[in-house]
Amino acid sequence: MRIISGTHKGKRITAPAKLPVRPTTDVAKEALFNILNNYYHISSLSVLDLFSGTGNISYEFAARGAENITAVDANYDCVKFIKKTAAELDFPINTVKSDVFKYLERSPVKADIIFADPPYNLEKEEFAKIVELVFENKFLLEDGQLILEHSKHTDLSDLTHFRESRKYGSSVFSFFE
Repeated sequence: MRIISGTHKGKRITAPAKLPVRPTTDVAKEALFNILNNYYHISSLSVLDLFSGTGNISYEFAARGAENITAVDANYDCVKFIKKTAAELDFPINTVKSDVFKYLERSPVKADIIFADPPYNLEKEEFAKIVELVFENKFLLEDGQLILEHSKHTDLSDLTHFRESRKYGSSVFSFFE
């Protein structure tokens, strides 16, 4: 994976092979940030990256100037890798080792952008629970968005707060507001 833009543009980051992850592809990530650039000044955003895996999305936000980023993952090795990489790149990423659902039930964090990239085999009910927890607990700041990355075989358009989805290869970003 590589950082697409910003202070570390072109920087390649190699995650340990043992991590149980599926990083967002560079093509999909570039398309996502092109969309976000039309709505926001990235440097002014607070970001919550759920199921953060390698930290790929968090690094991209940090490289573009976001200074309030929280990366949440249940896997100890993923959190350790993100913390180490963020320190090496001098990125302001706060890491949290937690089950995402438990985190969303108890955390006071508010964000402009909440990005969640759960395993593609997650049941639709669990995607719905993420949306429900984010909106019931008012995690989004005014004009904020929840973005769920999922397989093209999963349709989330009937969930509450759904705005639109964009497909990039086998990945889909669904936007909720």
